[in-house]
Amino acid sequence: MRKGKFITLEGGEGSGKSTCMAFIKAWLEENNIEYIVTREPGGTPLAEEIRSLILSHREEKMHDETELLLMFAARSQHINEKIKPAIEAGKWVISDRFVDSSYVYQGAARGGDLAQIDQLAAWVLQGCKPDRTLLFDVPVDVGLSRVAKRAQSDRLDDEPVAFHQMVRDAFLQRVKTNDHYALINAAQSIERVNRDVKDQLEHLKASF
Repeated sequence: MRKGKFITLEGGEGSGKSTCMAFIKAWLEENNIEYIVTREPGGTPLAEEIRSLILSHREEKMHDETELLLMFAARSQHINEKIKPAIEAGKWVISDRFVDSSYVYQGAARGGDLAQIDQLAAWVLQGCKPDRTLLFDVPVDVGLSRVAKRAQSDRLDDEPVAFHQMVRDAFLQRVKTNDHYALINAAQSIERVNRDVKDQLEHLKASF
């Protein structure tokens, strides 16, 4: 049995990843491709519990290293219980965020040790890497204006503007140094965004 494809969606807060997910699901169904949709942090019952620890507002300040380790704890569970089995079964896996977010949020934006993240990634991922990462990019003010319209915000949404700018800058830098990225201008119309995403999906299907 041929292995499935692994696609991750990345971007800053309010970049439109969730909005585009519906289009991706519709495209997969039209092309009769078996798939699962998942997210990070989370994706399994245990990993979702860890997600709530990471994103919930609390009086006690979460240490940066605690956040990093919790992210990779959830990721380990996610990979072994959900992502790898699906790929091995020939399904496409579409994940809202993956390890690139750790390099950006816990690394660049929090000033974390990137070599330390490299070590954690090598240990936890064990070669589980995306076939394609779609980076949905919007100016920070646009993204945050979208976040402001949500009914609820989480701990990362509420970080200062400077933090979100570092997130965007770090993602754009990763595009330059990682060949699995595809940059999507998410500030354009939803029709154009979907068209650009479809081009990437068609390219992956050709090699499936």
